[in-house]
Amino acid sequence: MDEKQCVELLEHHGVKPTANRIVVVKALEAAGRPMSLSELEYKILTIDKSGVFRALTLFKEHHLVHVIEDGGDGVRYELCHSHDGEVDDDLHVHFYCERCRRTYCLEDIPIPEVVLPAGFEMTSVNFMVKGICPQCKNKRE
Repeated sequence: MDEKQCVELLEHHGVKPTANRIVVVKALEAAGRPMSLSELEYKILTIDKSGVFRALTLFKEHHLVHVIEDGGDGVRYELCHSHDGEVDDDLHVHFYCERCRRTYCLEDIPIPEVVLPAGFEMTSVNFMVKGICPQCKNKRE
């Protein structure tokens, strides 16, 4: 994703494109998988941890990132390519490898429909499958 595309994505979600925010968007896009704050901090050496966190918090408020509770060591952030600045329309299943602790996007598998009992209101969905990824499985065999 080039800088122009980053700016367009930020603006589409109602986020002012600053140099730091563009760097964070580029890092999330380049990763191609959900990243933890620590992983992003390690990857982005030009912005301190608080700056990365502030950008991620703003992105979450504007539906520009999905926050994924991976069931392992905390939360991970994934760039949202939603076509709507108010609602996430690209939700999908994630896979957490219990061996290497990486989280993978299974973009071709949509979140199953959840029908809640009367009176409940859903605000988000986090569908995580846990197991062993193909790379770790091949190492074991």
